[in-house]
Amino acid sequence: MPDRGGGPTGPRIRVGRPSRRARTLLMTLGVLAVLAMAFVMFAGFWTDWLWYRSVKYSSVFTTTLWTKIGLFAVFGLLMAAAVGVNIWLAHRLRPPLSAMSMEQQSLDRYRMGLAPFKKWVLIAITALVGLIAGASASGQWRTWLLSLNGVPFGQKDPQFGLDVSFYAFDLPWYRFLLGFGFAAAVISLVAAALVHYLYGGLRLTSPGARATAAATGHLSVLLGIFVALKAVAYWLDRYGLAVKSSDFKATGNWTGLRYVDANAYLPAKTILFCIAVICAVLFFATLWRRTWQLPVIGFGLMVLSAILIGGLYPAIVQKFQVQPNEQAKEAPYIQKNIDATRQAYDIDEAQVSDYRGTNDGGDNAQLRKDADTAASYRLLDPNVVSPTFRQLQQERKYYQFPQTLDVDRYGGQDTVIGLRELDLKGIPKRNWINDHFTYTHGYGVVAAKGTSVNADTEGGPNFTEAGLPSTGELGKASKYEQRIYYGEKTEQYSIVGGPQQELDYEKNGEPTKNTSYKGNSGVNLSNALNRAAYAVSFSEPQILYSGAIGEGSRILYNRTPKQRVEAVAPWLTIDGDAYPAIIGDRIQWIVDAYTTTNGYPYASRTTLGDTTQDSLTNNQRSVLAQQNQVNYIRNSVKATVDAYDGSVKLYEWDEKDPVLKTWKNAFPDTVKAKSEIPAQLMAHLRYPQDMFKVQRELLTRYHVQDPATFYAGSDAWQVPEDPTTDSKKAVPPYYLSLKMPGDTAQKFSLTTSFTPNGRPNLGGFMAVDADAASKSYGTIRLLRVTGDVPGPQQVQSRLNGNADVAEFVRNMKGANSNIEYGNLLTIPLNDGFLYVEPVYAEGNSAQYPLLKRVAVSYGKETVFKNTLTEALNAVFGEKGAETPPDEGDPTKPPATGSDALQKAIADAQAAYEEGEKALAKQDWAAYGKAQDKLQAALQAAADAQKAPPAKQDPKAPADPKAPKDPAKNE
Repeated sequence: MPDRGGGPTGPRIRVGRPSRRARTLLMTLGVLAVLAMAFVMFAGFWTDWLWYRSVKYSSVFTTTLWTKIGLFAVFGLLMAAAVGVNIWLAHRLRPPLSAMSMEQQSLDRYRMGLAPFKKWVLIAITALVGLIAGASASGQWRTWLLSLNGVPFGQKDPQFGLDVSFYAFDLPWYRFLLGFGFAAAVISLVAAALVHYLYGGLRLTSPGARATAAATGHLSVLLGIFVALKAVAYWLDRYGLAVKSSDFKATGNWTGLRYVDANAYLPAKTILFCIAVICAVLFFATLWRRTWQLPVIGFGLMVLSAILIGGLYPAIVQKFQVQPNEQAKEAPYIQKNIDATRQAYDIDEAQVSDYRGTNDGGDNAQLRKDADTAASYRLLDPNVVSPTFRQLQQERKYYQFPQTLDVDRYGGQDTVIGLRELDLKGIPKRNWINDHFTYTHGYGVVAAKGTSVNADTEGGPNFTEAGLPSTGELGKASKYEQRIYYGEKTEQYSIVGGPQQELDYEKNGEPTKNTSYKGNSGVNLSNALNRAAYAVSFSEPQILYSGAIGEGSRILYNRTPKQRVEAVAPWLTIDGDAYPAIIGDRIQWIVDAYTTTNGYPYASRTTLGDTTQDSLTNNQRSVLAQQNQVNYIRNSVKATVDAYDGSVKLYEWDEKDPVLKTWKNAFPDTVKAKSEIPAQLMAHLRYPQDMFKVQRELLTRYHVQDPATFYAGSDAWQVPEDPTTDSKKAVPPYYLSLKMPGDTAQKFSLTTSFTPNGRPNLGGFMAVDADAASKSYGTIRLLRVTGDVPGPQQVQSRLNGNADVAEFVRNMKGANSNIEYGNLLTIPLNDGFLYVEPVYAEGNSAQYPLLKRVAVSYGKETVFKNTLTEALNAVFGEKGAETPPDEGDPTKPPATGSDALQKAIADAQAAYEEGEKALAKQDWAAYGKAQDKLQAALQAAADAQKAPPAKQDPKAPADPKAPKDPAKNE
């Protein structure tokens, strides 16, 4: 063609085709690039398969994979077929001749250009929409499995009489199918309209009819399908009202029908359904009538009805019927919401009782005696003493403890426990070999009594398990494997078991101990394929060629308990705090897991991430499922992760939970029966904190069951802010052994307090039996405070204004010491509340927190003393002896010296040892008898302690074998 650019002309340069050699090179590079991308995709799949096989949960991987593939294939093909058929049909129905107009002449160029590639364009479009639809559908694998395997709840919603499983399992799947249908209809309609326009079936500016009869009929059917789907949507919306969220001032995040829903929206949806069905029939009728007049009128009527019936009418009902007498109108629906919410969050059996909270004019001597047995006062705050554990027991810089330690029970004693985990930041020299081959594991358990301090450390922990390697009371029954290859802080991968030796531990004055991993955990790296796959997956080419990897080398990853349980059970929500326990000869991480749903009718919703936040979740522990919004939750599974070999076991805990039963149908043989829980593990299971925090948040409002009082909000509570920190976050719940009113013995419990909305005084107190071995495990006790009792903030303010505290703070500040307040414990005591708070000082002689004082408040009295015994004596105006039978334990009452007490202690020790032997043999009957004997011995000891001590001649010489003064041990 001639040059029309107006530029200079000259000789043309002919560009020849690339040489055969160049074409071969380019083709080879292209093939290699495709193979590289394919191997990257394969590496991700292969390493996942190897990992699931290594933990013996390959069925979870295959079930999930095949479900995703099936959904991808089915819905991808359906979408591709729907769009492809309609494009083909629109092309088939094109008019034989196009009108002579400028519009059609312009389109002729596009038609001619497209003609040679019509088949490929059709394949490309259908493949693209199929891939997108398939990928979207594969993400619904959980919804599909729940619908396919759903188990009835055995409870019906109060409006429609349908089982809860319909809303929890079926309705979400129906909504997905409906959404898919809408997408297919809309895409097909748009694609068909474009093809009809391109080939002359639709005309915008050409003379004559705007559409051919064939195009009219085709598009009318697609519009009819769309309107028919809208009719289905209106019908499903009727049931959706039972799980609809809305803002209601009486309840906050309301779920379920209100008066306007039941009396306006529900009939409106039914009417709109009927109108939509009629409108769809009119669209289908155009196949015979060949006119859009009636369908367009019908569609306009449907839109107008949606505005008037679906929008304006409910607004009128709300304005003129509900608002003038809202409390009376909404009362039946509030009651349904209260009942459903309490059932959904397992708080319907919470035992609520009135509690005065004040003890005016009580017998101080009796109060002092009762205070000795009211609780095991935990003076060692696991949220404060981690630096102390680190300073005294870290041993090497490459070990660490969590910022918040855990509370467990050993031998009936509340115990603060932590593991000495690996900290790569403390390795003397960082390199790839040291990070991943040499420093591979932590070492040992460190534990201390929660109720006492050690005289030798001037207020430090009284360790029951310590040293490197760890020794003490916890390992007496049997030696346990102390190496910690899996832990909360172990997030890097390690390669173990090969030619490279691992550092076991270093101890002053002894040669360095090395080891080689002997466990079966991890994936074998002996073959080149596995090494190449992991080199790609971890973006670390040295894995492929390093000489440190050889025969027997295994790669360990996904090493935190939370990661491992989430991977093997992706349908569970994991608690934010895994805690360790010595079970037999292994350290096991215990992980609480939950089943949830967002489809429980009438039950109000909560966002788990918000509800489970407190003053410790900033940097110290994880938050449960940050954005998960649910309205049903059960602690249905207790899981364990072995700290040495990483093996994961899931145990059924809530045997009635229909959501767990449904997932067990989907993933058979992954969850063991509750009866298979070993006795030694059962002794360490406890009520989970995150479940408790969700329940306490709901109970701030749903402790009220009367609709009128609930609507008024006059008895609503709030979780108070933690008065011991500046975080302005909620006070955390505390594990504590205590006696609730009416109990005869202490129970290991999880506790919290409430204040009335907008007021600082105490409004309520909540405790749940947290001991899994107890018959009353999970029983929620709620005390509604009727008297004027100071709340946590007021008690802390009163303490800060105490003259003794002010003097102590001045002295500590003068000595360059920092003051840190420990957990403010709240304990019911004889119609009143006893507050106990340990106070720590850091600095001066030690750069870590040491217990220095104990604050106690009861009624109007607040004292600040050196020891708990002194503080209890002072707050009750008693001058009793301060020498407890357990040296250094300030929570024990004064010794009586009686023979009965000594016998009771001996009996208790014998019963405890008998119980430990029964646990080792997993003999439940013998264990139960031993526990009965232990309880009887403890009660006998308590009775003996209440007896008045024998009088002693003050001039008599001191007994050299008598226990030391505990004040000197604190």
